[in-house]
This record gives sequence, C-alpha cells and structure tokens, in this order.
Amino acid sequence: MSRDPGGRSGGFKTRVKTAKGRKIGSTRWLERQLNDPYVKRAKAEGYRSRAAYKLLELDERFGFLKGVERVVDLGVAPGGWTQVVRQKVPRATVVGIDLLPTDPIDGATLLQMDFMADEAPDRLREALDGPADLILSDMAANTVGHPQTDHLRTMGLVEAALLFATEVLKPGGAFVAKVLAGGADANLVAELKRRFGTVKHAKPPASRKGSSEWYVVAQGFKGSA
Repeated sequence: MSRDPGGRSGGFKTRVKTAKGRKIGSTRWLERQLNDPYVKRAKAEGYRSRAAYKLLELDERFGFLKGVERVVDLGVAPGGWTQVVRQKVPRATVVGIDLLPTDPIDGATLLQMDFMADEAPDRLREALDGPADLILSDMAANTVGHPQTDHLRTMGLVEAALLFATEVLKPGGAFVAKVLAGGADANLVAELKRRFGTVKHAKPPASRKGSSEWYVVAQGFKGSA
C-alpha cells in the first residue's frame, strides 16, 4: 500500500453532516481533517500532529537536525516537532515551552508557560544547561480576523524568538521559525542575514496549500554580536 501522503485511498472522501449547533466553518474544518492524508499518516505513525511532517520535510531539505545536542522547541504543543527531534537525535537535550499543556514526551523537558513572560528565557536556559544548536519556533499568535494585526502579532513572536536564539545559540547553530505569507519582513531578513550565514524561506509540502504559513531557515549562526 502506498504511503505517499498526497495519494488518495480508494478515491473516497469522508463527508461530515452539519450537526445541530455546529457552525459551517467547524464542519468544513472537521471534514478537512478527516480527509487530510497527513492527519491520517500522523495517526498511523504515532505523531501527535501533522506538523511533524513539516519539520521532517524541512530537515530533509536543509539538514539542520544532524548532530544537534541541545534543541529548544518554542510553541511545542501538542509535541509533534519534539517527537521528531527525539526520534532523529535520541541523545539530544530537548526543551519545549507552550502556553498550552503538552503530554509528557520521553527525554524532553516541557514547560507550560508564556514564552513572552519575563522569566521564560531564564527557565529555558536553566533546563537547556548549555548553549543550543537549534532553536525551533512554530509559534503563531491567536488570530483576531484582521490580517494586518494577525501578521504583526505573529511576526512579533518571531522577532522575540530570534532575540532569544541570538542569546543561546552556539556558533554554527540554526534557527527555524514559522512566518506568514510573503515570509519575514525586510528588517527581520536583514537581521537574520547579519546573524547567520544563510537565510532561506520554504513552504514544506505538508503545509496546506491554502495556508499562509511559510518557514524561515537560518543556518550558520555567526555568534553573539
């Protein structure tokens, strides 16, 4: 049986009836989930979310997981990215943080707190116990339905993640973060290029075509300024 995530299973599509009290948008989301090949594959392969394949596909292209010893996962819940890191690099120290609760993952330290809280960076450094090789950020602000506001809020998180990365990464380290349509803005790209040897934008196949998300992959950290 083909495991191609883009393949169809017998050509059948699951349709969801609009239950009483359920909004049409919720019904469409549920129908999309039930028919998403990546969701089905994640369940079959034991990943907590389809997002695991985004990281796997990005790493296949850029190779940032190779040889890492310490990794920080910002916006860890529900834990798919940390699962991938633990699977690919079992000996690595992995520290994750999220406002939402995350079920325990063997070998990972998970903090339930706001990354933007004043005490969060110190808590992460304490758990990391040394300089990081890789900072991952799949954080996105809760949307309010106003595109410009949503973009600014999410990019604010990316900028905070980058600032943290420049404080804890070892030379040669990497930073991978979710951004929105169009990628990182000019000022952020300029800062990334100043701090890293290479900066690329990518949209992995596992990212839905209709989604506005892209990822920025910055490698070869030049060290603290």
